[in-house]
Amino acid sequence: MATDRRSSWLKGVLDLLVLACLTEGESYGYEISKALAGAGLGEIKGGTLYPVLNRLEEAGLAVGEFRAAERGPGRRYYQLTDQGRQELAEQGASWREFHTAVKSMLSNTQPGGAP
Repeated sequence: MATDRRSSWLKGVLDLLVLACLTEGESYGYEISKALAGAGLGEIKGGTLYPVLNRLEEAGLAVGEFRAAERGPGRRYYQLTDQGRQELAEQGASWREFHTAVKSMLSNTQPGGAP
């Protein structure tokens, strides 16, 4: 049950988190997945991550470029656009406000009692 909730929470904020992963510069899917896992968000599989990247690209928030590799398969590298940076700033501020409200509500509750 807790895993289902966590997955649901993640779906609501994954686009924002992927944008945040691109603030340091360009990156590709596997690196983004590793960064998210390293932040404690668990394993984000390609079937979840790549539709997010495609959606961000279609919205003009990120731009992708395929590059052939000397060894192994090529990779699609993504970077933020100016619009993506603006969206990250705006949505990041909204998320922080929401987080503060949730945190406040939770800190006002007592185990086994009413708020």
